[in-house]
Amino acid sequence: MMKLNTAVNRYIFKELIPPFTMNLMFFIFVFLMRQILEITNVIVNYQVSLMVFLLMLIYSMPYFFAYIIPMSVMMSVLLTFLRLSNDNEIVALKASGISIYSLLPPVILFSILSSLLTAYMAIDGIPWGEKSYKQMALNVVQSNFNIGLKERQFNESFDGVMFYVNKIDFNDNSLGDIYIEDQRNEGFSTTIVAPKGRISNGPERLTFILSLHNGEINQVDLKNRSVHNTRFDTYELQLDLKDAAKKNISKKKLNENEMRIDELISFLKIEKSGSKKYFSVWIELHKKFSIPFACIALGILAVPLGVQSASNRKSAGLGIGLVAFLIYYLLLSAGLLLSETGHIPPAIGMWMPNILMGGLGIYLLVKSANDSPVGIFNLINQLSNGIYRIFFRVRHTD
Repeated sequence: MMKLNTAVNRYIFKELIPPFTMNLMFFIFVFLMRQILEITNVIVNYQVSLMVFLLMLIYSMPYFFAYIIPMSVMMSVLLTFLRLSNDNEIVALKASGISIYSLLPPVILFSILSSLLTAYMAIDGIPWGEKSYKQMALNVVQSNFNIGLKERQFNESFDGVMFYVNKIDFNDNSLGDIYIEDQRNEGFSTTIVAPKGRISNGPERLTFILSLHNGEINQVDLKNRSVHNTRFDTYELQLDLKDAAKKNISKKKLNENEMRIDELISFLKIEKSGSKKYFSVWIELHKKFSIPFACIALGILAVPLGVQSASNRKSAGLGIGLVAFLIYYLLLSAGLLLSETGHIPPAIGMWMPNILMGGLGIYLLVKSANDSPVGIFNLINQLSNGIYRIFFRVRHTD
């Protein structure tokens, strides 16, 4: 019997890998499809190289992986046991004296390995990705400042200079309806207005030349209280981003997603208790462990869902998994909201979904092992079948 259990465990573990890989690839594809408009916008309009965009995409992946790995684990376990049930392999195993509990070791091992991968993404991957993404974006803006320009928005990237551009043509870097306020000279306030202009790279790195045409300069002498007005055909203004960039980097506070565990703990020691930032950091600290643990909770829940749903179509397993994960996500969102507002401690808000879903999984697992029907499966089956019918009809209507 021991050899049989070992062979069965190896068999189930191997069966979990293909659906996990397929689900992971599917969610990555969905993620990439969501970025297709941004890819077109950045590459075509902002003239950013494909390599730079791919690096920025890689930097954003750890955050995405931290959420799709638990879902992929649940779907792989669910689809595996749904297939075993539909092929009557579960019945055959029970007839040979193997209980549902004996099928748990490969699931738990697979879930633990997935939770370790998720923990790596949450603890190390997300801070690395967030910092690298922001640094890459800063480098892109520094080397191609026109990327940082936005129409009809006040821009204060340059130290002592604020300007507003009504229209931008990124094809030739031409600007329309420009307003500039220059406070770099102490005691003078200079305002420049021009209907058109163009921005280009300066002689040094992080310097830019703003060429203005057919405008006027209004200079106010604050000490003598006098105003000088000058009209010009062409006027060139040199802008320096180096000092502003250094100040932004030195003053910039890390976002919670960018903090490692030691940084989060250090922040909590000095932050005032009860503030919004205090709760946000506590939430981030608990999320780094609670989300990886969701792989185990959802993996256990998927076993009885797959065993008890043997009467469903195999494709309906997707609907069952989506309903279950939707419940988990709603619980997580509710816990996040309540924790941010201080209504419940962050520990309860972040761990409550795992406790509820894991507890439900254990309860359903005991019922499945004792061959006791559970009413909740009827509701889940109806919801999943409804999703399947809607999808089937929409596909055939198209």
